[in-house]
Amino acid sequence: MLRVGLTGGIGSGKSTVSERLAALGAVVLDADKAARVVVEPGTPGLGQIADTFGPGVIAPDGSLDRPKLAQIVFADKAALAKLNAITHPLIHEHIQAAEEAAIQAGGDDLVLVHDVALLAEWGRAKEFDLVIVVDVPTETQVERLTQQRGMPEDQARARIAAQATRDQRLAVADIIIDNSGTRADLERQITEVWSDLKARASH
Repeated sequence: MLRVGLTGGIGSGKSTVSERLAALGAVVLDADKAARVVVEPGTPGLGQIADTFGPGVIAPDGSLDRPKLAQIVFADKAALAKLNAITHPLIHEHIQAAEEAAIQAGGDDLVLVHDVALLAEWGRAKEFDLVIVVDVPTETQVERLTQQRGMPEDQARARIAAQATRDQRLAVADIIIDNSGTRADLERQITEVWSDLKARASH
């Protein structure tokens, strides 16, 4: 078995790499998806967020109003720290249970990929056998967030600034996937990386 950490800044294309690895046969444990599950309506996580940030962060349908919460926490580091203190333990617990289930069901050559946007920020690189970083220049991130997601430039830059720097992510990388080129370039790199991961897992 091989435990892999996969990370990349917002707009880097990490989710695309994650989806392709899953299609090739990796078991992907996605921290972003877990983060959504632990704050669904009726969960203790959502209750704690409402208690901390006020009823204004709850949408009329009872779900978390993500854009409203994002406006609060990405403009205030103390608020972001409060949110993380609520959600991180819940996410960790959810992922832990999913990993245990995957290990029980998987074979000896299981490739377990933890898709973690904030891997560098949380200092978690040492938890994995190796770390893959999906890398693009900062200006490419800004361009993608504004053009593909329709995000105002100041918000895009605030989101990027709230994460680890590019250098901090690259410092924990064992494998770097450069996603500043074409989709074909990306596909070729993912195929090569998958062959490498399978070989390591079987050994």
